[in-house]
Amino acid sequence: MTRDMQAFASFQQALTHHLDWFATRGRKVRFWWRDDDAIEPTPNLDRLLALSNQHTVPVGLAVIPRDVQLSLAERLKTAPHAWVLQHGWQHKNFQRKDLGEKAAELGARRNVDEVRAQLQQGFAKLSELFGSRFIPALVPPWNRIDPAIARVLPEIGLTSLSTFTWMHPYDLAQMQSHVDIIKWKKNQRFIGWKSAKDRLDLQLTRRRTNPHEPLGILTHHLAHEDGCYEFLEEFLAIAAHHPGADWPGLPDLFAEEVTRAQRIRT
Repeated sequence: MTRDMQAFASFQQALTHHLDWFATRGRKVRFWWRDDDAIEPTPNLDRLLALSNQHTVPVGLAVIPRDVQLSLAERLKTAPHAWVLQHGWQHKNFQRKDLGEKAAELGARRNVDEVRAQLQQGFAKLSELFGSRFIPALVPPWNRIDPAIARVLPEIGLTSLSTFTWMHPYDLAQMQSHVDIIKWKKNQRFIGWKSAKDRLDLQLTRRRTNPHEPLGILTHHLAHEDGCYEFLEEFLAIAAHHPGADWPGLPDLFAEEVTRAQRIRT
């Protein structure tokens, strides 16, 4: 792709400026990275895992349990910084598009008992395939979940929830994603350097007064084109190595959020 050099330079400068602000005050922004829809090894996934390894940055792969292949578990044995999250059960929409409803697998049209059984099956499958690499956190397909379904997640063993927002509406530990790097409407592609700068500006400014909430980067490796990987390369070249940034281990980060949520409830 042809790079907009002015927008790219502005992105670099803005990101560095934000992280400098934290570093000069002896503080760090906590980042985390979630990538959705994994089921098997692909060239795109290999490219993503190579970036994770190169920069020693953990990535949480939201894996679709129904379709996951044993080959993914074998591949992750050589990806020391990759972890597995549960991406629903089958990534199928049950909402009514003809009525203007937004897509969701775990939406209000589902029977809660049926969903519980499917999620339990997915939980067992991921636990068996990935062992300690599996973090008991649910990533709802399309980032949407009905509150009645969210309430039964602890019964399954799913102690955390990750969607796409900075709001925390559920009585459950949450590790949200905030910056989606893909423009989904019309031709799927990288959102562009200006949009990436603006979205990070908002989130990094919020971290000045909300320092404990991790800032989540959201990717979808199966939908990536070169612009998405170019962003990740340039973003990680700064954010993975700056003294004003921190990338905690995902098991510890999720465990910390579970403890925080329990403390709030009591």
